[in-house]
Amino acid sequence: MRVVFDTSVLVAAARSRDGASFALVTSIPSPRFQICLSVGLYTEWQDVLSRPEHLPPGQNSADALRTLRFLASQARLQDIFFLWRPFLSDPDDDMILELAFAAGCRYIVTHNTRHFLGCQQLGIEAVTPGDFLAIVNKTFKP
Repeated sequence: MRVVFDTSVLVAAARSRDGASFALVTSIPSPRFQICLSVGLYTEWQDVLSRPEHLPPGQNSADALRTLRFLASQARLQDIFFLWRPFLSDPDDDMILELAFAAGCRYIVTHNTRHFLGCQQLGIEAVTPGDFLAIVNKTFKP
């Protein structure tokens, strides 16, 4: 199952080892899902996660970039040949929707589901990390 992780998921995982965001990020690579990534989203991840306010205690921006390089190495890199802009209320989120559509993702995992109202029209559902973790666990019961 292909998914896109919004930057908010990585920020939450960096801030706390508790919760679904950390569980999802640390499960990569996962046999249950594959994250999809575009150059634009990777650039946003780098910009946001190397900011001092988002760094975990005892880590610096080089540590954050090392983690992002690992995640990128596990991701499916997706080229985007078309733009839907403006489609969502926040133009910065259009990039996420375009990636999800181009990669054939069913889910966008985000803490800001309200930013993605309307993406259902394209067959994509915005879900929280907790909801996605429940979906993954339900879908892949042993």
